[in-house]
Amino acid sequence: MSVLAAVNSHILYRETHQRDQKLRFWSNGSGLFPRKTSGFWVDLRNRDWKKISRRDLKAEAFWPDSSRPTILEMEPINDSDHLDQILAHAREISRPILIDWMAAWCRKCIYLKPKLEKLAAEYDTKIKFYCVDVNKVPQTLVKRGNISKMPTIQIWKDGEMKEEVIGGHKAWLVIDEVREMVKKFV
Repeated sequence: MSVLAAVNSHILYRETHQRDQKLRFWSNGSGLFPRKTSGFWVDLRNRDWKKISRRDLKAEAFWPDSSRPTILEMEPINDSDHLDQILAHAREISRPILIDWMAAWCRKCIYLKPKLEKLAAEYDTKIKFYCVDVNKVPQTLVKRGNISKMPTIQIWKDGEMKEEVIGGHKAWLVIDEVREMVKKFV
């Protein structure tokens, strides 16, 4: 018996509360007119017609700038010849490259990779981001990069390594250091 009374009282409260809210909304005349009138919203305070459709409002809320990607996947480097081709192309267009030396088993590398991909989208036209999984490439490539710890993020320009960040600490600190490093060479 008490369960039915509780359920009914909840329903009764909800219905009366909603009715009271509607009456308050209509009586004071402030706020937006809740009904869509021919695709536009009406502002009762100024009697202005706002020419913004509901679909446009939703799109602006979720995608403020849909012309640029938010994440760019880093291209993998497979061997020394592939690195030579990338460096030659970067030298031709006089653009630096960033290489993330990582391993699939390294937790910090896995955690850092999506953050670097967001950074790659930020600097899309200025620098190209690459990644190397040190367990899947020949050791000559790893020796060429002079890699001893992972993750190591390096900037290469004019065919040689210019600067590096060894990412053994917090990811947000590493991203800040990488961002400063990129700003130096871009």
